[in-house]
Amino acid sequence: MQVKGNILRARIAFVKERFGEAAWDRVVRTLSAEEQKQLSGVVNVAWYPFDLGRHLDDAIVAVLGGGKTTVFEEMGRASARENLTTVHRNFLDAGDPQAFMQKAPMIYRFYYDTGRRTWEATGPTSGVITTHDADTYSAADCATVVGWYKEALAMVGAKNPVIVEEACRARGDECCRYRVSWS
Repeated sequence: MQVKGNILRARIAFVKERFGEAAWDRVVRTLSAEEQKQLSGVVNVAWYPFDLGRHLDDAIVAVLGGGKTTVFEEMGRASARENLTTVHRNFLDAGDPQAFMQKAPMIYRFYYDTGRRTWEATGPTSGVITTHDADTYSAADCATVVGWYKEALAMVGAKNPVIVEEACRARGDECCRYRVSWS
């Protein structure tokens, strides 16, 4: 499985902005020489191995997160702000969170090359996101997804978005499923 470079670039930018260049250097030094080389020239539109992102996530958790993935929800929020105000701003439907969420399958294909994501509305201000058949997965990536969608929903006018991960492949479940609601 591969991910788009903008996912990696968002992580790099987040670490540098939130923790500083010295922290980024500490994170990078924990990676292999080949991974360090790949991360030195990440291009938004290029595809990269998911494992590169997973190793980067693991390094961020180890070096900066105290062993916890909670920093990734914040990172997801930053990624949404970065991508949805620039290259993917056309995904936003101001004032219509349901219309935005209906684009979840299409949005997924812009970031990941295998698997699929569905959106099932369960009410006017709620629904379920499910990620199926992804070749690879990680708890950190799921936390990033939660933060990304919370921020994106706020950007289209949803008030108090809440996302609860009900199932996660990283915990042994068959899929990753998130219950979403807002007011």
